[in-house]
Order: sequence, then structure tokens, then C-alpha cells
Amino acid sequence: MTEQQINTGDDAQRLRRSFMLAVSFAVFLWLIELAKNLFNLDLEVYGVLPRHMVGLSGILWAPLIHGSLSHLFANTMPIVLLTTALLYGYPRSARIVLPIIYLGTGLCVWLFARSAYHFGASSLTFGMMFFVFVVGALRWDSRAIVISMVVFFLYGGMIWGVFPSDPRVSFESHFFSAVIGVVLAFLLKNYDAAPPMKKYSWEGEVDEPSGDDEWNSRE
Repeated sequence: MTEQQINTGDDAQRLRRSFMLAVSFAVFLWLIELAKNLFNLDLEVYGVLPRHMVGLSGILWAPLIHGSLSHLFANTMPIVLLTTALLYGYPRSARIVLPIIYLGTGLCVWLFARSAYHFGASSLTFGMMFFVFVVGALRWDSRAIVISMVVFFLYGGMIWGVFPSDPRVSFESHFFSAVIGVVLAFLLKNYDAAPPMKKYSWEGEVDEPSGDDEWNSRE
């Protein structure tokens, strides 16, 4: 087995592992939402309530809570695809990026947002999308560029979500999550090693001069 085949196998395994972790988190969110509807629970009160001590614990719980099934449905694919992109493309950085986006966004919302309950996994997706896109533009290696372009093609429209529009939508969560993602992209742009350059079979081959060539060169 060649080194290139080993690297390809490792890539495929990491992609599968990243995807399964992302799907597992999405399933967890759906279990919470289904339990909320099944038992008629009022979980929205566990969101972030800015500048109220009772709402401080929402920093931990807000990304896990959604207002409705349609709200969660809208967040499911971004959660799966963006988490997969982050874990696959930047496995070392992800260990730093995910907890900082998770906790940092909630803290900023608690400090600066409107006085209302803020919740939903979009507080994570905006940070991941902006991190993956910006770090790809900064690194400019082949894998980073591809992941960045795919993410922007799928979710580039999320940029408009950082501006106030619908009063029922926490644009503050989107804004602070995006800012944190961008800052982390600059800080961690070289934290993950670039993928090895592919070496093709024809590279490095040098034609041995024939006897005629040697004779001709002496003429």
C-alpha cells in the first residue's frame, strides 16, 4: 500500500468519524425537542436571559433548546454539515473552537443582547461557518480552499443573519458567534498542519540518458 493510499484511507476514516459525531449531536438535539413536546415542557426559560442571574445558566443550555420542531429542523442540516467540516478539516482547532463558540457566544449575549430569552443551535452554526470560511481564505492550502468554498456555497447567505430583521430571531447570537469564529480563524489559522502534497507517479522520474545521448553530447 502506497503512502498516498494510506493518507486517503485516513482522510476517509476521519471524515466518517466527523460526520457520525455531528449526526450524534443533531440526534441529541432532536431527542431534547421530542421530549419537550411529548411531556409539554417549557424549556425556553432555560435560554440566555441577558443581565439576569437566572438567565446566566442559559449559557450552558441555550444551544440545546429550540422554540419549535421547525426551528430545530432549520438548524439540523447546518449543524451536521458545518460540524463535519470543522471536525474533518481542523481537528486540532475544533477542540478550541467549539467550546469557545459555545460558551463565548452565550456570555456575550448575556452581557449585551436584548432582554429576552435567546436560544437555538444557530449560536453554534454561525461561528463554525465563519471560522471555516475565513480560515480557508487565510491558509490557502488545497483542502482548506475546497472546504471553505463548499461551506460558503451552501451557507454563505447566513451572513445576513448577523443583522437585525425578525424580532423573534436572536441576531445577537448570530453576530457574536460570527465574530468569535472570525477571531479564532485568525488566531488558529496555522494550528492544524496542512495536508501533505499529493505526489503523482510521474513526479520525480528522471530519464536516464542513453549511450547515444552521451556520445552526441561529446560531439
